[in-house]
Amino acid sequence: MTRPIRVTVWGENRHEQHDESVARIYPDGMHSTIADGIRENLGDGAVVRTATLDEPEHGLTEEVLAATDVLTWWGHAAHGEVSDEVVERVHRHVLSGMGLIVLHSGHWSKIFVKLMGTSCTLRWRSDHDRELVWTVDPTHPIAQGVPQPIDIPAQEMYGEFFDIPAPDELVFISSFSGGEVFRSGCTFRRGHGRILYFSPGDQEYPVYHHRDVRRVIANGVAWAASDRAERALPTLMRYETGEFFRGADYAHAAPEIAEARAAAEVRDA
Repeated sequence: MTRPIRVTVWGENRHEQHDESVARIYPDGMHSTIADGIRENLGDGAVVRTATLDEPEHGLTEEVLAATDVLTWWGHAAHGEVSDEVVERVHRHVLSGMGLIVLHSGHWSKIFVKLMGTSCTLRWRSDHDRELVWTVDPTHPIAQGVPQPIDIPAQEMYGEFFDIPAPDELVFISSFSGGEVFRSGCTFRRGHGRILYFSPGDQEYPVYHHRDVRRVIANGVAWAASDRAERALPTLMRYETGEFFRGADYAHAAPEIAEARAAAEVRDA
């Protein structure tokens, strides 16, 4: 990408408003801390904005998403308050090529569950625990520049079974003091979009101030940014025998995709 990556950091921003312990750790909100970590690591290579649940349309208007190369998502206490209309909008943009980084308890967000097609449930324990994040794919771009393992002294435990589809790539697994393990860094591709799920980051602990966690998230942003010339839903094309380049758009088998594409064309006109 020849221009800076346009990043929108989305945060629920509820714990920070109501829990004093969380507000002490993240006085400007977890979303601001995550955004600072991306700026710190990507510098001039990224332009970062934030959006939160209580903004109109949750801060994720059509205009904002159209101008977002990668969206990061943190939610926990208010998944049900996220508008289905906004979820559909984000879903369409991911399929069209927008990158998505889902963090920690975002595993149960409407958008992640919709993209995965499973319950996305897991084992958890909220005790003050130690997490070791082990790199299992050291050649992956998301793993560059991080130690083996990442040592997080205080964290919530997430453990298997984690009900997600088999990841396209498994980059990290985590181990905990209770003997549990967890697939903590997984990538997926849906349509034209790249997705990273990265689990470290409970609101009760200063995990998003951790240097190496910030590096992984920034690496994930750089990896998830599309190199496609333009954003568009995958298109079903009909070709005549011997024709390789000028197929005819054929959407009769998927009218909902045709409707979404037509709506996008009207907005762009």
